[in-house]
Amino acid sequence: MTGFRKLDVEGAFEFVPRRFPDPRGTFEETYNRDLWRTVGVDVEFVQDNRSVSTGVDTLRGLHFQLAPFAQAKLVRVGRGRILDVLVDLRSSSPTFRRHAAVELSAERGNQVYIPAGYAHAFLTLTPDAEVLYKTSAFYSKAHDAGIRWNDPSLDITWPLDGRVPILSAKDEALPLLSDIAPPFP
Repeated sequence: MTGFRKLDVEGAFEFVPRRFPDPRGTFEETYNRDLWRTVGVDVEFVQDNRSVSTGVDTLRGLHFQLAPFAQAKLVRVGRGRILDVLVDLRSSSPTFRRHAAVELSAERGNQVYIPAGYAHAFLTLTPDAEVLYKTSAFYSKAHDAGIRWNDPSLDITWPLDGRVPILSAKDEALPLLSDIAPPFP
């Protein structure tokens, strides 16, 4: 399947680009602003990021940036597989506090568009997973925030089967959503 699929949270999409195979390998267009505009996404991306996680079960997130540095993101995997999770934190949204989860893989080439006002996390499903993403605002340490990956109020099912994820000290210390002011009123 190629094309767009609307996710169960407001404004978020999964996209599978069309691949063109030939004897040398494949070619695909990973981003086309005009194509995204056809589904109402008109975002200027200003920064590209790359993350490589060496171990399976590495969990990064749930992260977001506060206004005026709130970030929309376009996430894809260059190598390996991840479970990508997004949580709507916009209190005026009909899907406030709901989440969506999509498995992204280099093999499939699928991507997830995450609007500004969402928390974002991913769990690596393979070793040496490379995650590539565009953001609509520059990183600002002063506006960097997050919520705990296992916040019971969010009811996210992580495919850990009892294993403990590999977390940064920063992510281990993130608060529950109920312990912070609404980040996106």
